[in-house]
Amino acid sequence: MLVAVREWFSGLSLPEQNLTIAVGVLLAGLVLGAVTAWLVRRILMVLNVDEAVEGTPFERTARRLGSSTVRILAWLCGLFVFVVAAMYAAGTLELLPSAEYLNALSIFLPKLFVAILVIIVGILLGDKAELFVGEQLRSIKLPEVTLIPSLVKFSIFYIAGLIALSQLGVATGALLVLLAAYAFGIVFLSGLAFKDLLSSAAAGIYLLLTEPYSIGDEVEIDGNRGIVQEVDVFVTYVESEGEEYMIPNRKVLRDGAMRVRG
Repeated sequence: MLVAVREWFSGLSLPEQNLTIAVGVLLAGLVLGAVTAWLVRRILMVLNVDEAVEGTPFERTARRLGSSTVRILAWLCGLFVFVVAAMYAAGTLELLPSAEYLNALSIFLPKLFVAILVIIVGILLGDKAELFVGEQLRSIKLPEVTLIPSLVKFSIFYIAGLIALSQLGVATGALLVLLAAYAFGIVFLSGLAFKDLLSSAAAGIYLLLTEPYSIGDEVEIDGNRGIVQEVDVFVTYVESEGEEYMIPNRKVLRDGAMRVRG
């Protein structure tokens, strides 16, 4: 059987041989791509990646498109294998300008693949970090705190974008300048946005150390009179007639608090 196939192949003209090889490479790439996608999907499922990304915006978008994050990652890996096979098939048929062009593509495609993976993983990590940080800060009911989860998410997006650009050959010096500019912007804007939050934190630390009032005391703060329910780093909670007031600690320290003695 093998001898017959070899004789049949030898009887073909050179263009026909190249076409046969190209078709074989394409078919092999298609099969290997499908196997790769299946293996990657199974590995990601075993690692519980599907559960880890549950609830993220990326996963919800993938679901609306009839797919999932795991399927997209698996499909991307399988597609990469097939594209490599298609590239070499095109080279066999001399559809590419030159051998140097094929070599350049063989160097660029893995970098492009890694860059795309970095972007996807960065989006997933950013979305997950936003959910996690938001959950941890849920008890702090201050307007400024709502900015922190988004700040964490976009910082991760930005870093992932820089890593992806570095994979595509963007000059490292330019990336460092962009990173420095971003860091400066974050520090500057954070100072403006969180100045009240930081002052409340400093005041809260002072109140926790000096304890001018404690839980169960009746106090009057900022015109609100009631029983102290909780004192944390940022806010003092005072309850009066079934209503709970959240008073920023900076206001407590600035305006003062009057403890009512029974």
